Amino acid sequence: MIPRYSRPEMTQIWEPETRFRIWFEIEAHAASAMAEIGMIPKEAAKVIWDKGSKAKFDVARIDEIEAVTKHDVIAFLTHLAEHVGPEARFVHQGMTSSDVLDTCLNVQLVRAADILIADVDRVLAGLKARALEHKTTPTIGRSHGIHAEPTTFGIKLAFAYAEFQRSRERLVAARHEVATCAISGAVGTFANIDPRVEVYVAEKLGLVPEPVSTQVIPRDRHAMYFATLGVVASSVERLAIEIRHLQRTEVLEAEEFFSAGQKGSSAMPHKRNPVLTENLTGLARMVRAYALPAMENVALWHERDISHSSVERMIGPDATVTLDFALNRLAGVIEKLVIYPENMKKNLDKLGGLHNSQRVLLALTQAGASREDAYAMVQRNAMKTWEHGADFLAELKADKDVVAKVPAKDLEAMFDLGYHLKHADTIFERVFGKA
Repeated sequence: MIPRYSRPEMTQIWEPETRFRIWFEIEAHAASAMAEIGMIPKEAAKVIWDKGSKAKFDVARIDEIEAVTKHDVIAFLTHLAEHVGPEARFVHQGMTSSDVLDTCLNVQLVRAADILIADVDRVLAGLKARALEHKTTPTIGRSHGIHAEPTTFGIKLAFAYAEFQRSRERLVAARHEVATCAISGAVGTFANIDPRVEVYVAEKLGLVPEPVSTQVIPRDRHAMYFATLGVVASSVERLAIEIRHLQRTEVLEAEEFFSAGQKGSSAMPHKRNPVLTENLTGLARMVRAYALPAMENVALWHERDISHSSVERMIGPDATVTLDFALNRLAGVIEKLVIYPENMKKNLDKLGGLHNSQRVLLALTQAGASREDAYAMVQRNAMKTWEHGADFLAELKADKDVVAKVPAKDLEAMFDLGYHLKHADTIFERVFGKA
């Protein structure tokens, strides 16, 4: 985690103090469950809770113990015993380190997912507000980066809204996927611990019991989680790249907010660069990069190994913290995005009406021309506009083959911008529902 790209609420989930507190809660809930079914004395469970709840776990002390034991969970349990006293002998009865580590990781991932879902909600709110604001603002649509046909800036943002709505659904599914708990003991057989303990701990932590674990929770769950983060990051990048293109000097249909006192370049005082969206592109690359090692973690030896452990210690915090930062940065960009309708109109008109070429093509075919002949008629006139700046409508009206099929007055009617935008209401209703 790099502080520059981190937000406190998400980083707090991954702090050692948080991790040790979750470990304690897992052990204490397990002790309570064991006491209920008679595995350990009820008074012991009460002492574990009372003393452990008041304990301030000393990270440096745990690290000191681990330097000797070479085992993090044993180091924690030793430190816990320093707080709890003799009753600590009833902690961790029949459990393995993976019961603690895997359940804790899933608690952390669930908490992280809750923050990420809230982040996406902020992005969605910003997109909806700006989409409604520019529902009827005409702009040129582009395919391959080249002028195609008109759309509205609101429709562009509605597209992004629909995409992030899917992102939200995926995050909810990913949260569900990892919200499992395993307190099943060595190789997952419950030989030395009652399955009722697992059910109890899962309920207390807001999880569900893992149907079958092999001492570890199966890592296909985590692979799906981190792959989902990668897909969400890709949606962040898609919108960021759109804004970067729109901010290019030759386009300048929208740009990032440029605050008072902000500097764009150390050398050129005139520069206003899309630094936030360029940063989002880079952050998205990093989040996607964490998906592959999560997938490689799925294949463990037999019932378990720890090849996944070092990977998850890095990608758990880094992927969630980075995506959290990126989503909030994107939301800020959307909320403050500076939009230039007049430049959109200027760019729309730049090619002299060529964006109506398909409508003319269809009219010629409906008037009896073969598609091949109609295409040739439209294209030869379009190229005069493309290459020499001629007026497309004027060229069409001067082409005897064209007007023989479609009268000049009908051609003029085909250059109506409203024709291209007439279904904006339908699109918005599909995306946002009825007003």
